[in-house]
Amino acid sequence: MKRKKNMFVHFILDPISISEEATEASFAARYGCLVLIENVERLDIGALVSIRGAGRVKISRILGADPYLSGEVRPIQDRFNYESSDEITSKISNLKESIKNLNSLEIKLKAPDDSLLQTRLFNSLKWAEDEPPGECEESFFPSLQERLSFAAFQPVSGVTQSELSRLQQEKLKAMDIKDTMERLKLSMGLIKENISSIAAKLAIQSLDIR
Repeated sequence: MKRKKNMFVHFILDPISISEEATEASFAARYGCLVLIENVERLDIGALVSIRGAGRVKISRILGADPYLSGEVRPIQDRFNYESSDEITSKISNLKESIKNLNSLEIKLKAPDDSLLQTRLFNSLKWAEDEPPGECEESFFPSLQERLSFAAFQPVSGVTQSELSRLQQEKLKAMDIKDTMERLKLSMGLIKENISSIAAKLAIQSLDIR
């Protein structure tokens, strides 16, 4: 990909084991996300930057580290199976409806002032349905089906630290998957678990109100 000023790559460093005798932690860049800078608002101290993820990338090689890391990346996209396109369409429709139902439950839950936004799932769904940014090369922006299959991987209200850790593992698993249908199944499983969890919390909340 050609270098562009309004884009950068956000990547995850995963710990790796070099040998059993190694005493220091070593890390490798496992995945990257091509990020588009949509807006920059200058503040008295620093700036408020609005960004948008475009798609998964593979870091081919690191070219330099001064003044920041630079390298070569290539896009990663799902292998699309046209034979299962009707089934994918049906599952995406079910996923979108389930996300909306979960969001409706979530906003009824009384949450502390410092808790996460209660619209993260819905915002994620809206982002997935947005048209690709014109600045991004087509090969780096995944299909609508692929984008929607990632929409469910957001924390919900009242999430615990252990649940956040599990969500992170589910995200990594979703990043590994190269089949949209397989990821949609993982997404639906996560949404169903969250619906049950939020429904239980709402039931407890109603008892406390009484």
